[in-house]
Amino acid sequence: MSIQLTDRAAEHVSKMLSSHGSGIGLRLATKKSGCSGFAYVVDYAEQVDTDDHVFESHGVKIVVNHQSLPMLDGMTIDFVKENMLNEGFEFINPNVKQSCGCGESFSV
Repeated sequence: MSIQLTDRAAEHVSKMLSSHGSGIGLRLATKKSGCSGFAYVVDYAEQVDTDDHVFESHGVKIVVNHQSLPMLDGMTIDFVKENMLNEGFEFINPNVKQSCGCGESFSV
């Protein structure tokens, strides 16, 4: 099982953790949402819980709960800047079978 960050994503997460002032890494999960079924949830990881799995990529820890792991396994997270106003994470997830038209949710 693995989840990884690109160099750009790792650099962005490191900067965000530094400016946040606390946190051990990036917390990644899924929740039921949208027209396709699930959405990604991204937050600061403040601790590792007993049902969490921890991955490390480019020196950044990625914390994923046990329930979300099957939907996220094998995923790569990139950080993209389309122009000066639009930037964010891009999820390259081999488990996704379908995404909604607005790109906010997915099904596996």
